Amino acid sequence: MNEILIDYQYPSGQVFQIVQGDLTEEKVDAIVNAANAHLQHGGGVAGIISRRGGPAIQRESNEWVAVHGPVPHASPAWTSAGELPARYVIHAVGPMWGEGDEDAKLAAAVDGTLWLAEELDLVSISLPAISTGIFGFPKERAAGVIFLAIEDHFVANPSSGVRQVRLVLYDRPAVETFLEAWKERL
Repeated sequence: MNEILIDYQYPSGQVFQIVQGDLTEEKVDAIVNAANAHLQHGGGVAGIISRRGGPAIQRESNEWVAVHGPVPHASPAWTSAGELPARYVIHAVGPMWGEGDEDAKLAAAVDGTLWLAEELDLVSISLPAISTGIFGFPKERAAGVIFLAIEDHFVANPSSGVRQVRLVLYDRPAVETFLEAWKERL
């Protein structure tokens, strides 16, 4: 069972939550996949989402790339969620640590995800700590970038139809890192 650890409401009414649990169990409009640009979902969060969601996610991802080409940081792709409880999977491409301009690329991936959620008329989304797994982005730094990107989006778009954003973290060390980063920004 996923547990809400932080429940924060922005002045504009949108809710941000930090949750410990399993992203693939989230009952929201869309979960966010920490994807690579070619949407090959073999390892990390992407592999778990693809395996639990069934073959439709990889098939639709392959079709997306065939039509649109590699997915840029600021313009995520989307597919159905297959057998997952969410309606969609938004495939956000974060940066690999060491490729340069990582903070801006991670912020663009988060902001692009929120814009896509608005285009799809979604109310709730759940995302992982994009780029902090096999892409090697330091968790403490990523936390600050992700928090600021979400806040900036809602400050700039107070009437956003996206009303709930959940950051879902699986392991206790990641949870502790993100909770500490959240306390530091208050």
